[in-house]
Amino acid sequence: MTRHSVLSRRALLALMAAGSTAMLAPGLSRAQTGGPEPRPGLRRIPSTGEQVPAVGLGTWITFNVGADPTLRDESADVMDAFFKAGGQMIDSSPMYGSAQEVVGYGLRKLGHPQALFSADKVWISSPAAGPGQIEESRRFWDIPRFDLLQVHNLLSWESHLETLFAMKAEGKLRYVGITTSEGRRHGEFERIMASQPLDFVQVSYNALDREVERRILPLAQERGIGVIVNRPFRQGSLTRSLEGEALPDWAAEIGAATWAQFLLKFIVSHPAVTCAIPATTQVAHVTENMAASAGPMPDEEMRRRMAAFVEDI
Repeated sequence: MTRHSVLSRRALLALMAAGSTAMLAPGLSRAQTGGPEPRPGLRRIPSTGEQVPAVGLGTWITFNVGADPTLRDESADVMDAFFKAGGQMIDSSPMYGSAQEVVGYGLRKLGHPQALFSADKVWISSPAAGPGQIEESRRFWDIPRFDLLQVHNLLSWESHLETLFAMKAEGKLRYVGITTSEGRRHGEFERIMASQPLDFVQVSYNALDREVERRILPLAQERGIGVIVNRPFRQGSLTRSLEGEALPDWAAEIGAATWAQFLLKFIVSHPAVTCAIPATTQVAHVTENMAASAGPMPDEEMRRRMAAFVEDI
């Protein structure tokens, strides 16, 4: 199998038969061929036009609480607040310890909210073990199928992408993506983006870590690929570094009342970004984060001003 032949003829024909909009020509997305503008707080998935809230919920570290019943209930409370605030996308991975099981516990406790947009990953070196891991993840979540599956950090990506495209063609999966949190792999990441009919990519991006603005975000726009942003607060170190610092007066112009909202508005206002997925263990924080998708958003000039302000602190 060559690096650019992941999508097999069989999977290609099945996807075409299914009328997959992910097979549009490079740079031609549903967003570019018409359709209503997203409602406030929502972003369009380029490959289909489906709209999802601009702020989701990550589970790395925060939901890895093992079997502790109190901590599992606290995670379920976070999920409850997330859904009540209009949230949809929850992202997890087999790499995140007990997080998948804790998500499943929360979904059962909350009666399996219909709003859920389930995003998970395949992360295993053995290609043959991929389908088994995916099925185990599905059982942990206790859902009929995933909305989105991503190849985590490009591990065995050729074989896993073939599996995911086949699942999508068979109606067992809605969207396919890849992830990376390593800048040294951005070149390989871009080559996959340019050669495969991906629906999503997931990358790290925030007001200080902006390398993806150079190539990955523009390529996602060109190819009609949605972008999920992880580590929006640098695992909390960015918000902690801003504690005690006053927000600039002009933050009120974009409705940012807290640093978390300021940082999230910077991210989700980028035209390539579909959803940011901050992780938290606190109900108050998830409510604060979700509010960042409401109200006015910064324009490009304001975004440059925001980044420069954070850099100078």
